[in-house]
Amino acid sequence: MEHQHSAQNTTLLRQVFTNIQADSCPRHYNFHMHTNCSDGKLTPEALMTQAVEIGLQGMAITDHHCLDGYYRAAKWLELRSSERSSSLANTAPHLWTGIEITAYLPPVDVHILGYGFDPLEPSLAPYLTGREPRGVDARAERVIAALHQAGAIVVLAHPSRYRRSPEELIPTAVSLGIDGVETYYAYNNPSPWISSFEQTETVKRLGNSYNLLHTCGTDTHGLNLLQRL
Repeated sequence: MEHQHSAQNTTLLRQVFTNIQADSCPRHYNFHMHTNCSDGKLTPEALMTQAVEIGLQGMAITDHHCLDGYYRAAKWLELRSSERSSSLANTAPHLWTGIEITAYLPPVDVHILGYGFDPLEPSLAPYLTGREPRGVDARAERVIAALHQAGAIVVLAHPSRYRRSPEELIPTAVSLGIDGVETYYAYNNPSPWISSFEQTETVKRLGNSYNLLHTCGTDTHGLNLLQRL
């Protein structure tokens, strides 16, 4: 029950997002990661092992249309933290609920991230099937509203990765109630990971102009949380 409360603590999460900087990711915070419960390669347990080894302070698993990875990661944390010899109780990262949902934000499909929500909220049911939503459920305003109803902080993922510019997409997302943008993102998969300067500056400027929260994440799909692929 205690973990469930911490996973939905959006007050703390807002504070974290308010203080996110270019060097926050990937070694302090990471709010965009995938497991093999969707299209990633890491098991949730292996992902959590890496997160602890890296020393992450806060994180969210954002599998596509699925919460199985989150549940398994939360169980892993709970079991490890309760072991008598474990020092994890003091060093474990704060794990928030997270999800990535494909949505239609005219005229393109985008990815919307939700954080700190109640996973049992009925409004989320159409988005937990493991598949992209269809029809009216796929409309960005519906996705954002459903996440908000579940108590989520709602973020537009990687705003510079779409066929429309962030200058076009972010104002539209704002008009539908988006709370933040994924500002710090590595668009060309550099090694070591570093957020793309030009895109970051654009998204940060637009985010600030609309008083949005800023987030960061590696969007890991491979076997290393410090890389995207």
